[in-house]
Amino acid sequence: MMLAALFAFSAGLLISLSRQINGRLSLSTSPLVASFWNHVVGLALLTAIGLVIGGIFPPGAEEAPWWAYFGGPLGVIFVASGSWLIVRIGATNTALLVIGGQMVTGIVLDLLSGQKPVLWASALGVLMIISGVWISQKRN
Repeated sequence: MMLAALFAFSAGLLISLSRQINGRLSLSTSPLVASFWNHVVGLALLTAIGLVIGGIFPPGAEEAPWWAYFGGPLGVIFVASGSWLIVRIGATNTALLVIGGQMVTGIVLDLLSGQKPVLWASALGVLMIISGVWISQKRN
């Protein structure tokens, strides 16, 4: 569990850093161009890694349901919107609102999959995130 938590925390650090870099690129170009280059460079890196370690086309991949491949287009929207948002509302507010949205989606998905999330605690976490963003915006 500790290794998974450390990995998740590290992924969060990389997401924030990636959003900052793409936000900076979108200032020089546009959010669409920043998202495009984010994905082109990511594809090149993943292709190189896949060619070295193998497994780019695993057996059975064609048997996945059609909707299982929608993570890519959703990721494009996430990256482009992050590039647009971070320069307008800042890194902290962007991160907090993204996390709030992830928590709401996580609660819904847990409920739909039969998991039993602690609803009051999850709702309180979302409320605290939204309140924090609201308070920080009100100060400005």
